[in-house]
This record gives sequence, C-alpha cells and structure tokens, in this order.
Amino acid sequence: MKRLKKIAVMLMAVLTFALTITGCVKNDAGNENISKEVKHDISAAALKGPTGIGLVKIMEDNQNNTAKNNYTFNVAASADVFTADLLKNEVQIAALPCNAAATLYNKSNGKVRILGVNTLGVLYIMDTGSSVNSVADLKGKKIYTTGKGTTPEYTLRHLLKAAGIDPDKEVTIEFKSEAAEVAAIMAQSSEEIIAMLPQPYVTTVQMNNSKARTALDVTAEWEKLEGNDSTVVTGVIVVNAEYYKNNKSAVEQFMREYKASAEYVNSNVDAAAKLVEKFGIFKEEVARKAIPECNITCVTGEDMKTKVSNYLKVLYDENPAAIGGKMPEADFYIAE
Repeated sequence: MKRLKKIAVMLMAVLTFALTITGCVKNDAGNENISKEVKHDISAAALKGPTGIGLVKIMEDNQNNTAKNNYTFNVAASADVFTADLLKNEVQIAALPCNAAATLYNKSNGKVRILGVNTLGVLYIMDTGSSVNSVADLKGKKIYTTGKGTTPEYTLRHLLKAAGIDPDKEVTIEFKSEAAEVAAIMAQSSEEIIAMLPQPYVTTVQMNNSKARTALDVTAEWEKLEGNDSTVVTGVIVVNAEYYKNNKSAVEQFMREYKASAEYVNSNVDAAAKLVEKFGIFKEEVARKAIPECNITCVTGEDMKTKVSNYLKVLYDENPAAIGGKMPEADFYIAE
C-alpha cells in the first residue's frame, strides 16, 4: 500500500511538471508564466488610402474577436494624426508612406523600425487619347500631376530619366494642388490630356470619364527600366522600436496576420471592397475597381530591405529632404 501511494505521488509530480512546461512560455522580456493563448493589446494605425487596404481582414477579425491579438485601429486621413503617438509607444504599429517612415526614423533617432512593404506603386499615367503607350512616348508632352516637392514628383522625374528623357527640358510637368483638379481638366478638355495620378483617383476618373484610359503602370514601367530589385514602394508597415524589442512574438504574430489579410484582399476583391468601406478607407464601388490596381502586398526580410533601400536612394538623390536628410541606418530594417 505504501509503495502504491509513493508511485501515485511521483506520477502526480510528473504530471504537474508536464502541465507547467506546456502551459507556460518565456516571453521576450524573459518573464515566465505567460500562456501561449494570451492576446497582446496592440494599437495600430493606417491611412485612408491604398496603404490601409491590406489591413481590412485583420480589422474584421478583430471586430469578430477572432484575431490573434487585441487590436485597436485608427484610420486617419493624415499620418500626422498618429506619428507622435507612434514615437511615444501609444501606437505600436502603423502603415505609412515609405518616405514618411524613413523621415520619422531619421528625425526620432531611430524610434521606429520597418517590418515590411505593404503597398507597391499606385501611380498611373492616364491619357484621354491614344498617343502614350510607352514611357518614351511622354517626350515632348505636357503631364498634369499632383505632389510637387513630394514623392510623386521624384518618382516621375526618375522614371523619365531612366527612359532617357530630361524632365526639365523634354517634357512639361504641370502641378495641381489636388487630384480633383486634374480630373476636372481631363473631363472638360476636348484636347488629349495626359496625367499621372494615384489610385483610387485613377478609378474615380475612369468612372466619370469614358475617354480616360490607363496608359502606363508607373511601377511596371519602372521595373522594366531598372530591374526587379528596384521598384516603387508606396507604403510600409513600421513598429515602435522599443515595443518590438520587448514584444517580438506579438509583432511577428501581427505580421503573419497581415500577410494573410493582404492575400485575402487580393483573392476576394468583392468581399474586401465591402470591408474597405466598412472601415472608412473609401467607398465600396471605388474599392472594387481599385483594389486590383493598388499593388497590395506583403514583402519582408532581405527582399523588403533591398526594395525599400533602393527606392529611398532614388528619393534621396532627387532631394535628401524627402526622406529626412539622410539614408536610414541598417537597423531601420527588421529583415530577420
């Protein structure tokens, strides 16, 4: 009887130890007794535009309580709304324009890190006629666009240069303050109008003007001229550096969810378009037509580092101020 009791005690001890091992993991800060099922509270931010589209399935899962973390999402018209909170770690993860992420890194002495590319180029050359079918056809033309002194201008100038066209002498670039002005010019003029616009404005123009066609995909043309290692990078996902240091597993879980969300958006356009309107990014009708042209993606690791650094170098060469005055250091990239 005593022997049976001794065996029972030993079995209970082994069982208790096994349950302790399987029920606990070590978190990134070195603390124990954190359940694998614990959800992290993460505040995330995005913009009302293409850079926010890839997040909509996570937003929906979060609302349905099926996301892997507990998220609070802020969808804003301007990154200025949440960048200060990102630096203070009150927002942990954000989708930002690529150059804005580099600028924020430089101006904050490295308080943000880049996790991945979430949107490639969204710029398109539009034409109400039929004369433009290659970048070379832009020589001698007037091109209407927006974004003077910002990335659209630098992107266009680089594309023209790569095609052997002097942007200061061999084309006329006429800047307007808003895409709506360019759209109005395209709709009202009886002459052929050529313009460069981003999505979803391209879709909006085409919905209201049957003469307007997409003549060139700026991203595709850039890659033809430069090779696949160099591309247009519109949006990236960044993380507060301190938060990442202490919560790597939570951030990695988010990135797995983001990858699945981006794939869902690209594979289920109609359903994704409903979510785009539901979460206040833009209207479903526009989203349905724009999503296939928005280059929603999830590029991480060394491929991300190569694409982002090459694009930032283009912007830097055009105007160092476009990325905060200097190229980011190697620690800007989380390419593990």
